[in-house]
Amino acid sequence: MENEKTKLTYGQSWKLNLRAWKIWWKLCPSIFYSTLASSIVKAVTPYVTIFLSAQIINELAGSRRAEELTKWVVLTLFCAAGCTLLQGVFSRWANYEKTSACHMDGQIYMKKMLSLDYADVDRQAVFDLYSQINQNTQWAGWGVNRTLDYFEELVMAIVQVMGGIGLSISLFLLKVPQESSLAFVNHPLFAAGMVGFMLLIAIIAPLCSNQSNRYWVSYSSQAKLGNRFFSFFGFMCAYSERMADVRIYQQQEKVCKPYLERDNSFKPGSDISRYAKGPMGLWVALSQCITALLTGVVYAFVCVKAWAGAFGVGSVTQYVGAITQLFQGISRLLQIIGEMRANGEFLQTSFQFLDIPNRMYQGSLTTEKRSDRNYEVEFRDVSFRYPDTDQWVLRHVNIKFRVGSRLAVVGMNGSGKTTFIKLLCRLYDPTEGEILLNGINIRKYRYDEYIRIFSVVFQDFKLFALPLGENVAGSAEYDRERVKKCLSDAGFSQRLESLPKGLDTYLYKDLKEDGVDISGGEAQKIAIARALYKDAPFIILDEPTAALDPIAEAEIYSRFNNIVTDKTAIYISHRLSSCKFCDEIAVFHEGEIVQKGTHDELVADTAGKYYELWNAQAQYYTE
Repeated sequence: MENEKTKLTYGQSWKLNLRAWKIWWKLCPSIFYSTLASSIVKAVTPYVTIFLSAQIINELAGSRRAEELTKWVVLTLFCAAGCTLLQGVFSRWANYEKTSACHMDGQIYMKKMLSLDYADVDRQAVFDLYSQINQNTQWAGWGVNRTLDYFEELVMAIVQVMGGIGLSISLFLLKVPQESSLAFVNHPLFAAGMVGFMLLIAIIAPLCSNQSNRYWVSYSSQAKLGNRFFSFFGFMCAYSERMADVRIYQQQEKVCKPYLERDNSFKPGSDISRYAKGPMGLWVALSQCITALLTGVVYAFVCVKAWAGAFGVGSVTQYVGAITQLFQGISRLLQIIGEMRANGEFLQTSFQFLDIPNRMYQGSLTTEKRSDRNYEVEFRDVSFRYPDTDQWVLRHVNIKFRVGSRLAVVGMNGSGKTTFIKLLCRLYDPTEGEILLNGINIRKYRYDEYIRIFSVVFQDFKLFALPLGENVAGSAEYDRERVKKCLSDAGFSQRLESLPKGLDTYLYKDLKEDGVDISGGEAQKIAIARALYKDAPFIILDEPTAALDPIAEAEIYSRFNNIVTDKTAIYISHRLSSCKFCDEIAVFHEGEIVQKGTHDELVADTAGKYYELWNAQAQYYTE
């Protein structure tokens, strides 16, 4: 088999599945109670029917006493009705819990994603790991969610084995009359040999089935890639944000279709297709043949003992049914253990993601809550490179923010501006140097408190398909008047008046048919309003007006001092006209701050980078 992974031992796979069950136990313990009850009733019901039917047949074949027959028939009807009722109740309960748990599978990973250090969330390796987990689930249901099925099947198999032993043990204890020519079957060695032979058959059948399952594991990497291609290219036209490009450039026919045709993961000529028609199919067929052989051996052994006079015809029904159920339970138990071993290799991927450690020191100092907002931040010889790379993004950055000032950060693409902001907000820690808040290294402050002093509008900000007011407040409960003021300050008041339900109007149509679509500029104004609503001492705007027209941009900048009030404001912008409103400008180039000063000072330096950038854009600012 190609691409076969290193096999896990049964012990290792059991530990992985046990860990998955512990996760489910914390999330929803009721699923185990419901599954346990449902599985026990399902496994016991056939034995109740087998035992009672045998008693009725024995009575019919023997004395035929009316009162005994009546007793057994009534008891059979009562037990059958009771088992059916219990099975219906517990199955409904278990199905409800399982359906609820299906939605929690993603929650397990989302909670981890939210608790990860941002530096890890932003790593390609972590994204690929999370993508693998999703692909494992989507293409064949492997992973944490499948362990719930294994719990149910294990309980059923164990109860099935126990019930089978209870009803079939007398088959080996009842003796054939000594005068019979078949009396040799009474010998302990014969009984032991028969049990051993049946066990051997019961073990070989699931081993064949598990060998077939190994091909699914070996094919997983290719299947995941194929599923990823299908998920992306097969549904590209379903995304509204891509619809225009897809139509204009006919990408569905010229891009999507060729990729889908080129991918051979699941086509008739694919490797998995050849496995299914070849070794996989043969192993499964062999497993079924061996199971049929076991059934035949059981029938032969029971009938021989009955023919020799060891028991009556009614017991034939009991023993055939019970011992068949017994060895089917053993086979199923071994098959489940084999499947758990196969699933263990996918659980390794899940736990590799869930075990990513939080390396970022969380700090313990409380961030001082100052009514005067007198916070001072200093970058002291800060250098940074992203994880898994050797390329420096920032080198020896030194800058101190004056409280209540307006700082503009400018520079060409890739000069380190956004990375500078990410370090300030402590989404990353510096590789070298330190960042100080009021003279103390920010790593020493409690992380959750430190990030509260920042309101940020990132360049790639996102709004949610929720009511406008909740988008601005970031909460289901909010101050409506304050939200309106923030929207007005951001230049959204006129649009707000036109919305059918005001602050209760849903953005986009994902959740509500009457939701409204908004333009990029309008979305940017809402994002600015959200930053204002948080009312943090620092407000950071990364390209805050990139999607706004010149008039809207001028409107916001003309009122920005009033909007920002006593906050320290930091702007990242490619439109250097915004720099006129700032007290200081920091010019980044190739990861370093090459100039600092006011707009007039920097424009006067004709040899400087700022002068070069300003003149490149001068045509846009000429009256």
